[in-house]
Amino acid sequence: MNVIALALGLFALIEAVQCVGLAPGLYCGLEICYDVLGLDRETFRKSELAKTYRKLAKKFHPDRVKNEEDKAIAEERFRLVATAYETLKDDETRGFYDYYLDHPEERYYNYYQYYRMRATPKVDVRLVVIGVVSVISLIQYLSAKNKYSEAIDYAVKVAKYRNAAIDIAKDRGLIDVDPKTGKIRKNKKSKEAVDIEAIVRAIVEENMDVRGGYKKESIYDTFAWHIVSFPLTLFRYVVWKVRWIKKYNVNGEEYDEDDKMYLIRKNLGMTECQFACLEPNEIDEFFDEKLWLTEKFQQWKEAKELEEREKLANSGRYKRYRRYMKSNAGNTMSFVE
Repeated sequence: MNVIALALGLFALIEAVQCVGLAPGLYCGLEICYDVLGLDRETFRKSELAKTYRKLAKKFHPDRVKNEEDKAIAEERFRLVATAYETLKDDETRGFYDYYLDHPEERYYNYYQYYRMRATPKVDVRLVVIGVVSVISLIQYLSAKNKYSEAIDYAVKVAKYRNAAIDIAKDRGLIDVDPKTGKIRKNKKSKEAVDIEAIVRAIVEENMDVRGGYKKESIYDTFAWHIVSFPLTLFRYVVWKVRWIKKYNVNGEEYDEDDKMYLIRKNLGMTECQFACLEPNEIDEFFDEKLWLTEKFQQWKEAKELEEREKLANSGRYKRYRRYMKSNAGNTMSFVE
């Protein structure tokens, strides 16, 4: 038992000794990087580092040694000199290395910092952020452009908008229609076929007010612009909030039309784009019902929900569903069973 206890104690002592001091796998191994380059840590000057490194790299360069044994030693020394230079040339890395020399007992922390510095890419985080924001904004812009083009393509195929565009083109003299056949005649002066599709598309795009998710692309709707304009947006919000509190909470004034519309949109839970897509008669109904007032909105909402439930109860499909569920009560299967 004494022998086992002695062996365990000796093993623990060896482990404790190995946890203190320079580690073979970190930085310059069992040598100090300052000593490898012949520099004094206390009087270290970065301006002398490159000059010292070039001198030692030239001295220990393997191509200058012809003997194989000496060449292997020179290669090892050359790698050590390069490692010392890479460690000391960067201020952050040198800071971690100095901490490692002063606190060798913090082995796990030193290992973490060493491998973190080696694994982390040497890229400016600001450039990465700018690149990511630019890519996201470009995708947003191109996606909005594609959706807007799809909306115009659809509108061009709708007979209502297409016929209206052709009538406008006639009035402007862009196309010449034969009154007997109704067909478009060629331009006699240019002798070129009129591109009716391009004309119709241009007029539809000119007169269509596309909103919501299919509105025309704009850099003002991109992520990059929102980031750039955020300070101004925040300032405007603070000014608006102060004005709101002073005007309505302090002075007790009546809401104006714009603020009524804002409160209605807020009660409905709609964005500004969604609210702008509503029909004028719907917005007029909201104003007639005074939905900017919370109690009026709650009454209107309950009435609408009741109306929807009555409509559903009176629908033929819902009645058939209820009859089916009643006739098949007890015969249905569920995952619970």
